[in-house]
Amino acid sequence: MGGALLDPRLHSVEQVMLQADSALYQAKKTRVQPSCGRTSISELRGVAMKEKQADPIKTFRAQWAVMTFYERFEQVIALALSAIIAVIIVVSLLQLISIVFSLLIIDAFNPLDHKVFQTVFGMIMTLLIAMEFKHSIVRVALRRDSIIQVKTVILIGLIALARKFVILDPETGPAKVAALAGATLALGATYWLLRERDDRTAGESSDDQS
Repeated sequence: MGGALLDPRLHSVEQVMLQADSALYQAKKTRVQPSCGRTSISELRGVAMKEKQADPIKTFRAQWAVMTFYERFEQVIALALSAIIAVIIVVSLLQLISIVFSLLIIDAFNPLDHKVFQTVFGMIMTLLIAMEFKHSIVRVALRRDSIIQVKTVILIGLIALARKFVILDPETGPAKVAALAGATLALGATYWLLRERDDRTAGESSDDQS
């Protein structure tokens, strides 16, 4: 495929991004660069990025006007959950700072101490999990994803398992370690399969457009 033409019928950001990703996949597959006489892939993605960077308030109002009752219900729930998780993240961060500061004051902050390591890095991993939840909910609120994203849930599960390994006690039995390792392997394989499916879908979409 020599280049990617911007279809005027594609008005949403998601469709433009899908067309750009599909064209990029096809260009890599065929090892052919887009021609200068047509809209290049970088220009296509640039248009989509400009649309994404538009005024979020105006975009929200425009989307709200065309939403159904259930879509508005989803939007309100997503915004409420986003606000709640944001509060939890801020409170957890303040608690983490307070704990680390207290340990520094009493000169007890020794990263090599297993208990200190468990406490500090366990809280850090918890913050990362909360931030990933927040990110997924924000994408729903911005109407970029559906209410449930399987890949996001699996990714959060992998982070939670990584946290479990971080705070694992030295006296933990081998059966529990093997069970956690098996769960991690299963989630990792599922995530890889979902990513392969998405890449294959993007490739098939580019073949249909060519």
